[in-house]
Amino acid sequence: MKIVFLGTPEFAVPSLESIIEAGFDLRLVVTQPDRPKGREGTPQPPPVKLLAQAHGIPVYQPESVNTEESVARLAAEQPDVLAVAAFGQILRKRVIELPRIACINVHASLLPKYRGAAPVPAAIANGDTVTGVTIQKVVRRLDAGDIIRQASIPIGDDETAGELAGRLARLGSGLLIEALRDLERGTAQFVPQDDSQATLAPMLTKADGLIRWSQDAQQISRHVRAMTPWPGAYAFLARDRQPLRITIKRAHAESGGTEAPGEPGEIVSVARERFAVKTGCGALAVVELQPAGKRQMSAAEFIRGYRITTGERFAEG
Repeated sequence: MKIVFLGTPEFAVPSLESIIEAGFDLRLVVTQPDRPKGREGTPQPPPVKLLAQAHGIPVYQPESVNTEESVARLAAEQPDVLAVAAFGQILRKRVIELPRIACINVHASLLPKYRGAAPVPAAIANGDTVTGVTIQKVVRRLDAGDIIRQASIPIGDDETAGELAGRLARLGSGLLIEALRDLERGTAQFVPQDDSQATLAPMLTKADGLIRWSQDAQQISRHVRAMTPWPGAYAFLARDRQPLRITIKRAHAESGGTEAPGEPGEIVSVARERFAVKTGCGALAVVELQPAGKRQMSAAEFIRGYRITTGERFAEG
C-alpha cells in the first residue's frame, strides 16, 4: 500500500516512525517549510523533516499543499492513502480525494469532542479526566469524518498539555498502524460521528495564556497546565518601574483556602518553596515560573532573587 505522509511537529514524529517500522511503501513525506526560530531567526527544519531525511525518504515542503503544483507532486506518487498527523494546513477537496483508498488523520481527542486545532489543552482546561486519539477519515468539514479507530487514556492530575500530547502521540502512532492495516485488508469500519455531541477546540493565540485571577484556583491550575508549553500561562506582577511579565510553569490550588484574605491577584503568603496568590475562590500556590527574558526557575529562587513579599499584586486579568 503506497502512502504519502503529511505532518510537521513533534506530535507527528511517532506516527511517521511507526509507518517506517511497519514497512509500508512510504513514497513521500510532506511537511511545512523551514521556519525562523530563536533570537537570530535562523530557519529550522520541522521535526518530521529531520526524521524523514534520516531514513532517506523524499521530503516536500510547500507553502500550500493545495496549489496545482502541490497536487501534481502528490499525485505523481499515486498514493493509496494520505496519512495526516498535525500537518498544519487545511486540506482542500482535491487533496482529500487524491488517494485511491482514503485520506485519514490522527486527531488527539475522542471525537466528536474537541474538533479543531487545540484538543489537548481543551481537555485539560475543561477538567476532563479521560481523553484519547481518533483515527478519522478526512472530509471537507472540520474533523467531522467517520471514525476508523479510537482509544482512550486517563489524564494525569498534574499533567501539562505538552506531556499529555507526548503520550497521545505515541498512542496515536499505534492506532494509525492498526487503521492502515484495516484499510489494506479492506476490513476498516467507518463509523459516523454524532454531530449533536460535537464541541470545538479552536487554535490558541498568545492572548489565551493570560491568567484571570477572578477565576477559582482549580480553574487557574488547569489553565496553567493547559497552556504549557505554549502559549504559556502568564500574568503581570506590579513593580515600581514597570509590570514584570511572569509565565507560570507549575502551580496548584491550595487545599482549603476558600476564605483566603486579600483581593484576586494579591500575593497572600510567601513560604520557602512557593508563594500563594489569591483567586476568585481559594489560593494558587506557584511552584515554578519564568520571568520575561530569564530562565525558568523555582518559586524559591524567584522569591530570593526578586524579594517577593505578601501584599504585592498581579494585574487584573
